Amino acid sequence: MPYSPEHKRETRARIVEAARILFNRYGFEDVTIDMVMRDAGLTRGGFYNHFDSKEALYAASVSSFLMGRGAEWRADAGVDPARPGPDMARQMIDGYLSAEHLGDLDGQCPMIALPSDIARANPQVRAAYQQLLTAMVGLFENGMSEKAGPKREAALSLAALCVGGMVLARTLPDSGLAEEVRLAAYRTAMEIAGRRIAAAGA
Repeated sequence: MPYSPEHKRETRARIVEAARILFNRYGFEDVTIDMVMRDAGLTRGGFYNHFDSKEALYAASVSSFLMGRGAEWRADAGVDPARPGPDMARQMIDGYLSAEHLGDLDGQCPMIALPSDIARANPQVRAAYQQLLTAMVGLFENGMSEKAGPKREAALSLAALCVGGMVLARTLPDSGLAEEVRLAAYRTAMEIAGRRIAAAGA
């Protein structure tokens, strides 16, 4: 008897989540289809019922963060995209540039975990990565007032500080310096967000 569409969706989601974690840990090249299917509790033979290639799975795993682990992270941080407000930028910064996020290698945003991989990936994967950045910039932008000046430039700056600060901190072997980098990015981003909120309320 063939599996139901719901079963197929659930199986695909298991594969994608297993892949997302493995790619975060090891990068694209060092993750095999066998590893993914084993961690998903499935046999290799079922892989091609869901994906044409490892690259297609990679793109799906990057995209999945937005409404999967990323949605959990936003909820924990108190960020509700449906209710934008002046404090949303601060809540985003507080969660994204936290020590907990930096230490959570399995749950980390792919923009932090995979930038060098993505730069060499195919267009489908790079588009998925860009989708994450676009969503982050949109969240920052939606929480800002035009009274404080152009929203998009400030939102792009905050996203660059959040992602760039965490990427740099993750790559450093000296945990003390990594923490300095994370805190510097955090404080500067909070300062920018604070100025925006103050200007909007003036």
